[in-house]
Amino acid sequence: MNIFENFKLLKADMEEKGWVIEAFSFNYKKVDYVVLVKLYQKDEVKENRYALLKVEFLKTHDIDDNLVVPANAREFLIDARTLREYFGIEWSENLGNILHQFSEHFAQFIPDKVDLSKSNLFKIAMTKSLSESDSEDPNKIYCFGVCRNPDNGTRSIFNDNKSRLLRPKLYEKFIGENTVSFRYSTDREREKSDAEIIRNFSKK
Repeated sequence: MNIFENFKLLKADMEEKGWVIEAFSFNYKKVDYVVLVKLYQKDEVKENRYALLKVEFLKTHDIDDNLVVPANAREFLIDARTLREYFGIEWSENLGNILHQFSEHFAQFIPDKVDLSKSNLFKIAMTKSLSESDSEDPNKIYCFGVCRNPDNGTRSIFNDNKSRLLRPKLYEKFIGENTVSFRYSTDREREKSDAEIIRNFSKK
């Protein structure tokens, strides 16, 4: 039985729309979580060969308190103890049933497609993850320019998704220019408007 059937549908929709990350909320035992669903990249080694996606749980009151779990349409691919300790599930004789109930509860929250309307908390969590995947400082969120990549290299999927989230109107202007990357700073003072960025790029 595929308890996480929606993961298959969500993955297909993410691939179709060019997203490598999606976020949704989850609540368990009166604790709120942001859940990040991430696609494996072609050159990425999976922790478990049966994994379909990577699922990262972040506690909303402290998004640095996280747990990354490989998953497929049937189950979480992680040992019961790690799951129990992170979510505060008490040990008991019928632990298998309790973990199954936890999975059934979680399954109700999984969307079947990408939702483009994102809260600020979701954007922060997604941007942090995308920056880390791109070996960038996660605090680089202030866009100050765009540049043509050397040797006409294509922009990374992480830079692409980050810009779709943070600067959607600017992203639209360069949607077909995949040799152009968006540049970010940790310094709010360096941030430029869409018009300034486009003007500076056209002068080059």
